[in-house]
Amino acid sequence: MREPIEDFYAVIPAGGIGSRLWPLSRADAPKFLHDLTGSGHSLLRDTWDRLEPLAGADRIAVVTGRAHRAAVEEQLPGIPDHNVFLESEPRESAAAIGLAAAVLHRRDPDVIIGSFSADHVIRGSRVFEFAVRDAVEVAREGYICTIGISPTEPSVGFGYIKRGAELVVEGAREAALVERFVEKPDLETAKGYLAERTYLWNAGMFIAKASVLLEELALNEPELHAGLMELAEAWDDRERRGPAVDRIWPRLKKIAIDYAVAEPAAERGRLAVVPGHFDWDDVGDFASLTKLITNGRKNDLAVLGPKARVLSDAASGILVSQTSRVISLVGVKDIVVVDTPDALLVTTVENAQRVKGVVESLKVTGRGDVL
Repeated sequence: MREPIEDFYAVIPAGGIGSRLWPLSRADAPKFLHDLTGSGHSLLRDTWDRLEPLAGADRIAVVTGRAHRAAVEEQLPGIPDHNVFLESEPRESAAAIGLAAAVLHRRDPDVIIGSFSADHVIRGSRVFEFAVRDAVEVAREGYICTIGISPTEPSVGFGYIKRGAELVVEGAREAALVERFVEKPDLETAKGYLAERTYLWNAGMFIAKASVLLEELALNEPELHAGLMELAEAWDDRERRGPAVDRIWPRLKKIAIDYAVAEPAAERGRLAVVPGHFDWDDVGDFASLTKLITNGRKNDLAVLGPKARVLSDAASGILVSQTSRVISLVGVKDIVVVDTPDALLVTTVENAQRVKGVVESLKVTGRGDVL
């Protein structure tokens, strides 16, 4: 086994409720706290286990909400207290990752950080490790480096990265400059991207020197950068941290790191990409979860839940049960059933993306008790 990377710190943003996976994923039990793969561990724990060989257990930080601190520390009993960064409220990924970068840079001005979402599924940990190590070498040269996933199908559920000129970096087997980012395309456009073979899925993984990431943030979002630097200055003083978070955090701009850092860096020729040849999924809805669990076999019924009691005849799709009641599915195709003690969802794989709209409707009608 190779040694952890000496100057590398892994950062795990653990936020968001995963509203397209409601009612399984809730505000008090978000997606990253669930076992969605049958591994016996939550997605958060699986993420930690992938990163520990790269960074070491004492150099992995988690950025999460105050409400989730107890659950995070229960699932990650080895995490040092100073590596838990608590948000008072959600402010999007630029603030979360920027906070970690600012604090870690203050502790170690030469640190390289890598940001990896808490709720993605990756199979092929060894290949993942190779990609991260290549990206770290690219980051040493002053680039912000992302890991783009080699697409296996014309997906309309992911954003894309267009590779530009090859980048030769000692120690990195394969790297290129990023020409541009592309939002989620329609099917015909996605088919063209797949055929062109220069596009990669955007997995939202970013590796850079903390100083470089902060420089880009200062150029593009100076007010956000100033607030984060003020927070970092107070962060390691226990008496000052809480009041500083309460005062500064709520007024920070909500913006994704893709828009605040990555896209502008690409325009300046400062963003690179390393292709990841491993299986990856962000498990964004029940359609992707069904495909993940059944390995793409359309006639299978995926079942999640340790106490699930299912009778199935000629049924396919996914059933998630958090109750002990018997559920019978007869002659239904591509169905989605999620049974929890206080809410029941029934839809189809084709309509899985529309679940987020149900969540928005519940917010409007004030049904916060089931969110």
